[in-house]
Amino acid sequence: MKRAWDMFWFLLTQTPPVHLIWCGVLLAILLFLILIRRRWSVFEEDIRRYKRLCLLPLLLTTVHYVIFVAGASDFLRDYTPLYLIALLPLVLLLCAGYDKGFRIFAPIIGVMAVVFALRFCTMETNPHNFTRQSYTRSFHSFVQEMDRSYVLKEWKEIDFQALETKYMPLVEAAEQAKDPAAFADAVTMFCNELHDGHVSVRFDYDETAYHSAFQVPDYGLAMIRLDSGEVIAVCTEPEVNRLGIEDGTVITRWNGKPVPEAAEDVPDYGIPVKANADRLVWIDLSATGGDTAEVTFLDKAGTEQTVSLSAREDEHTLGEACDAFSHSTGSMRELLSENYSTKMLDEKCGYLLLATETTMNPLRDSLTTYTGSCPWAKKMFREKLRSLKAAGMEYLVIDLRNNMGGFGEVGYALCELLTDEDFYASGTGCRRNGSYIRISESRICGDGEFADLPVVALTNYNCISAGDSTALCLSRLPNVTLAGITDPNGSGQMTGGCCALSGAVVSVNYPIILTLNEQGEPDIDPRADRISRNPVEVRIPFDYDAAMQMFHDKEDYELAWAVAYLEGK
Repeated sequence: MKRAWDMFWFLLTQTPPVHLIWCGVLLAILLFLILIRRRWSVFEEDIRRYKRLCLLPLLLTTVHYVIFVAGASDFLRDYTPLYLIALLPLVLLLCAGYDKGFRIFAPIIGVMAVVFALRFCTMETNPHNFTRQSYTRSFHSFVQEMDRSYVLKEWKEIDFQALETKYMPLVEAAEQAKDPAAFADAVTMFCNELHDGHVSVRFDYDETAYHSAFQVPDYGLAMIRLDSGEVIAVCTEPEVNRLGIEDGTVITRWNGKPVPEAAEDVPDYGIPVKANADRLVWIDLSATGGDTAEVTFLDKAGTEQTVSLSAREDEHTLGEACDAFSHSTGSMRELLSENYSTKMLDEKCGYLLLATETTMNPLRDSLTTYTGSCPWAKKMFREKLRSLKAAGMEYLVIDLRNNMGGFGEVGYALCELLTDEDFYASGTGCRRNGSYIRISESRICGDGEFADLPVVALTNYNCISAGDSTALCLSRLPNVTLAGITDPNGSGQMTGGCCALSGAVVSVNYPIILTLNEQGEPDIDPRADRISRNPVEVRIPFDYDAAMQMFHDKEDYELAWAVAYLEGK
């Protein structure tokens, strides 16, 4: 009960005071309308006057919409509970002339208003509408708001004023040229310097009329670096094969530069963990160039050859390479439909997919936030593991790759079945007066039913947020090995902030609530050094054969490795 109250009060304090005032005014008017109706129920003129007053909340929310939402239609979702309060007096209007109907509906409306108000005041969102400002003015307002509310400013040692000075010339140039793509690019580059997977940029402009610097060329191949240091071609197209470059061909130079030197020119894409960025930079390098790219490679005789590759209109090679490297198959809808699915990989090895820690049920997910526990998830995981055990499971693979996050307590419920220990999982908090303050915490209380089960938890650079936290907690269990070619994403804070910039061309989402570890520091996220604070325990080898399995044969090399690792262990 204490946790629920603490979380409610904390979320209430996170709501901007100006919106609390709007909500309070609407509730006060609604209460006034309920109480005053009895006095105005005798004369017809009083009833007409009462009905006009019932329209006042609707008028006020229209003003609110113009001030806070107009131009940023996505924000309507954030203010929906507030606007529903304003619609309730319309019911009073309809039954104003009927004493019995009013007596029935008035208390119902009062309860609904309180529910909507509580929902609005604890929504964990903080939207800011700068759409009616110019490019330069909205960018400045955005930077000021980030400087005020971005929760990792001190942890990552971000100097927002310096970043504004660095990127404002690009914004000014975009404004002068009236180029929304250039404006979106400037904001994206600014956000990439935060190296936070929870800072996301969305844009809305005519991509056929304006060109973005992030619209990269495709030369019919991608590159990846092996553990040996060699850089090889993968996902090669037939026209590239005819020039002598095939999957596995060693690439030595790109546009005249040795590939390590050329990789230094690849733009910063904002990947939180530097080691993960170093793995992916070679795929990005293969999209660096103009209408043509000059590529030097070793032919089958080991002799260097140089060819010129032309940029193609059919841009898909990079996406194909990224999907193969992360083993991202199918659409998000398909991934969600398979979430929590299990199967036997062979006679002894079980498999559990954990793609996101949510049920897509707002009420159930909200209860998880307030109670800090997830009994439904624990029951579900117990039943699934028992079913696998009955099918002959002696060891298990938990697949956290591309985990989209959600509510950490879902993942913690799984951890509780795999351990007999009790330990701290994560906490919710904020930063005040230069200190991190923990408001509530979640713990893992193990029951030990599957504490002896050998487990490999597979992760990768797309395992983010609650998935990142689940990976960290699993890595603490003696019977679980966290493994991957890359580390988890490195982003664990709670999102909710959003700024819509000039003309809604660009909107930026970012974290506004902290998750804290047992030491009272921000959980998961690396500091300015970008060194992972949640590294894998065992780095899956990535050699030539592994690359061919992943990129050429489209096989799940990591999963096969995990099964072999468990069998050998």
